[in-house]
Formats: sequence, C-alpha cells, structure tokens
Amino acid sequence: MEFDTIAAISTPLGEGGIGIVRISGPDAVSIAEKIFKPKGKKDLSEVKSHTLTLGSVVCPNTGEVIDEVLLSVMLSPRSFTKEDVVEINCHGGIMPLKRTLEAVLNAGARLAQPGEFTKRAFLNGRIDLAQAEAVIDIIRAKTEEGLRVAVGNLEGSLSKEIRKYMNGITDILARIEANIDFPEEDPEAFISRNELEEMIGEMVKEIEGFLREAERGKIFREGLKAVIAGKPNVGKSSLLNALLKEKRAIVTEIPGTTRDIIEEMLNIGGIPVRIIDTAGIRKSKDKVERIGVRRSEKSIKEADLVLLVLDAVTGIEKEDEIIIEKVKDKECIVLINKIDITGKINIPFYEKATGKECIGISAKKGIGLKEVEEKIKERVFKGKINTTRPLITRVRHEQALKKALESLGEGLKACRDELPLDIIAIDVREAWEALGEITGDKVDEEILNRIFEEFCIGK
Repeated sequence: MEFDTIAAISTPLGEGGIGIVRISGPDAVSIAEKIFKPKGKKDLSEVKSHTLTLGSVVCPNTGEVIDEVLLSVMLSPRSFTKEDVVEINCHGGIMPLKRTLEAVLNAGARLAQPGEFTKRAFLNGRIDLAQAEAVIDIIRAKTEEGLRVAVGNLEGSLSKEIRKYMNGITDILARIEANIDFPEEDPEAFISRNELEEMIGEMVKEIEGFLREAERGKIFREGLKAVIAGKPNVGKSSLLNALLKEKRAIVTEIPGTTRDIIEEMLNIGGIPVRIIDTAGIRKSKDKVERIGVRRSEKSIKEADLVLLVLDAVTGIEKEDEIIIEKVKDKECIVLINKIDITGKINIPFYEKATGKECIGISAKKGIGLKEVEEKIKERVFKGKINTTRPLITRVRHEQALKKALESLGEGLKACRDELPLDIIAIDVREAWEALGEITGDKVDEEILNRIFEEFCIGK
C-alpha cells in the first residue's frame, strides 16, 4: 500500500525541554534533507537507521537557521508506521516547532490528519485495530491500573482473546462446510446436529463470560460516574472536599449554596472516579436553584453509582424520602453524615428505611471516608482489581461482542430447528465478522475514520 508523506507536531504545544516534529512516508528522508544541515559532512541518506544526528533546521527558501536539533531516522519497516520515519527533536517552544513544521510542509510533506500515523500503522499491518485504539487509551489513562489495561491491549492481550473466539468459530464453519460440500467423502469431518449445537453453545458461553467484564473495562477508560446526592445542607460539598482532600466546593451553613454541577476526577484504589457534587434536591421558588435541582436529578439518572447523603442530626425527613424514592433502582451507598455531632447511630434502622447499604461518616472530621472508598471499590470490582487479563474498554467492542452473540444465538436456534446447514453457516459467519470488527479483519472505512478522529494530530 503506497501513501504520500505526512508530517505533524507530535508533542503538546507550549514551553518544554523538547518538542518533536514527526515525518512519515516514502519521501520522509529526502524532505528532511532539504531542511536539515548536519554538524558534519554526512548526508541523511548515509546515516544509519535508528540513530541521532546533531544539526540545524533551516528554511528551505532562505537558508535561515530556525533551530538546533537532534534528528532521528527510522527506516522502513522498523518504525511505528512501517514506513520511513524522521523525527526532529527541537527545543520545546511554540515558535521553533511551528517554524520547523512549516519548513517540512514547504519541502513537500502534507499535514497529517488526526490519528493518521497510528492509522498507517494499522493499515500497514504493524498493529491491529484493537491495538490502535489502545494507543489513545494509554494517552488518556487516568490511573496506573487503567494504564496497565491499555498497555496490555496495545501488546495484543485483547486481540489474542478475540482471535481465540474467531478461531473457534472458524473451526465450526470448517466442520459445517465440510458436511455441506463433502458429506460422504470425509467421515472424520462429519458433525451431527448434537455436536454442532454443543460447539456453538460452548462458544456462546465463552463470549458471554468475557462480555460480563465489559462494564469494568469501560470504567478504566471513562471513569466511574459517582454522584453525591441529598437534600440541601446535608454535607454533600463537604464530602466532595474531603474525598478530594482540597476545598473544591464552597461550604456554608446556608442551604442551597451549590447551584450547579461540580465534577472532579478522583483515584480510589486504582479506580478512576468522576465524582460529582450536585445541588440539594428540594422544592424551591428560586429560579436558579430549580435549574440546579433538575440537573441534579438528571445526573442521578445517568450515574453508575449514587452516594446518597443523609443527615444524622435531623434523621430521615420528607425531603430525604423523596430522594430515596428517586434512587431506589440505582446502585447506591447511603452515607449518614455528621456522626461527629450525634455519636453512635442506628445503622440497621437506616438500612431498613432506605433499602440500601449504609455507612456512618463525618465529612468534616474525615471519619468513615476510608470505608466509603473501600465500598466503592468493592461495588465495582468485588474488592479486587485484576488487570492481568484483557478487559473491554470501548463501547464499540462491547457492541461487536453482543452482535456476535446474537448471530451465534440465531445459529443455535437454526440448529435446534433442524434448518439446513448453509442457513446455520450464514449466522455463524456473521458472528465471525462481528468479532472481526474489533480486530480490524472486517471493518469499513466509516468505522475507521470514526475511530481515528478521536486521536490528536501527530499521533
């Protein structure tokens, strides 16, 4: 596959020690030669691959020196894109990078589109599609465990798992097609309806088990959405500040201080948690507060986990009962706040009244917060985070697995209904193609474009 030569700044703009302009394509070396003057007599064509050369970037039109740089040459196929790649290590500043990129473009390169370097790595067969997506997951990882999952996927752990299922489905197809094409010539290849049903059923069980981990994997990528809810002046903002260990939200004795949604990212035992403080839910004549209450109710509906805060001093009031009703079908932990004032509280009473697990805390004094963090971790990963096995981190992967299951289910039904083998083969083949959307073995251009649009320019 032949491409033109692309270039982009591959490091964030701003002041720093080093900034990199990356060039990739068949003319990468010749373009670099037009704008690079080495500190010596060697041409870049004579430079050994995967080495650094000191020199200056110059304007191709005027010969003006733009910056002193280190230039690395990585010849095909031993590069990220499997093409010839040149990386120019400039001083980290907006102007050196901007002018170096302009020089490269004037010398004949084209500005890369978002994610185009990684896309070329995929199209040239260096990585599959799941590995390509892992690149952006590494960049956006919010915790060490999230990074570990993304790195594992980049190394191929997810792809290996998916290909295991694809190979199993290929075996099923081979047996079916042998029975269709050569029913009498190869007795060993013969498969009975019971055997076929068993093979498809086993594949369904394997994929279902893997799919059950889907929600946990997405949490590493997107973060668990945990909403702090409750009536006004119950201590929601104090809880947010205590969990963050900083004064992020305004805390006063005046009810209704929080009028809008406040969202922060928190690392709880390796789990990235999007912790959201909401306006106190109550009836109000204040127009602004009513808007805040509506946003609070919307956040509760969208939450993965609700931290419902009750007041140990006032007990359960009518306003609390309304909120308890709103969260009855949600994953929820009830926090009985202000136990530093009341002392011991009757946890069984609150658990019976709310139908939820309850913990006594003091947001002001920090009492019980460690237990809250442990309970959050327990709810998500049963107390143990296992990042040694591949996890699904993307909705796209989850949908493809569900599509594969649906097709296998249709094949299983067709088998039980004793439909012709070629009908069963169609369903089983559709399952293989659905899984191929994850690895890129079966994917259309629209999906590819949508995936790589997520990337920044330069990656």
